[in-house]
Amino acid sequence: MTHQPLNVLFLCTHNSARSILAEAILNHIGRGRFKAYSAGSSPRDNQQPNPLGLQVLQNAGIATAGLYSKSWDEFGRADAPHMDLVITVCDNAAGEVCPYWPGQPATAHWGYPDPSAGDADDANKLEAFRQTMLALKRRLELMVSLPAAKLEKTMLQSTVRDMTKEQ
Repeated sequence: MTHQPLNVLFLCTHNSARSILAEAILNHIGRGRFKAYSAGSSPRDNQQPNPLGLQVLQNAGIATAGLYSKSWDEFGRADAPHMDLVITVCDNAAGEVCPYWPGQPATAHWGYPDPSAGDADDANKLEAFRQTMLALKRRLELMVSLPAAKLEKTMLQSTVRDMTKEQ
């Protein structure tokens, strides 16, 4: 593996909850081996990261500065960072036709329920965000701990897809 970090893009529909959590967690635990980004297939106008998600990250000591909701179109432009790995974290985005990603990055789907969905009160939603954050963190810690050989381009696809079974 080169000394360049692996660029990982997490996708969801609105880029306000699960993908934001994954971006923040991987940047926090990635040990310089990973650089995480997130985006949505169709963020709403003026979409912002969910405040409960930001609260859960802050409570866990994970930085939230610089997190914002954005369209996946930003990563299809010529000046966008080249992605090594693209992971969908919601079932809706997994079923959508993704843009062309230059360099043919490895892809995987790690589905998580939307912690912001439903009519629960904020305390219950906060707990749902915390549980989602912990589930993502467990899987991302596994990825971060992989030996360099498992993260080589030739192995990356099967490695991250196999991790779907390890939740």
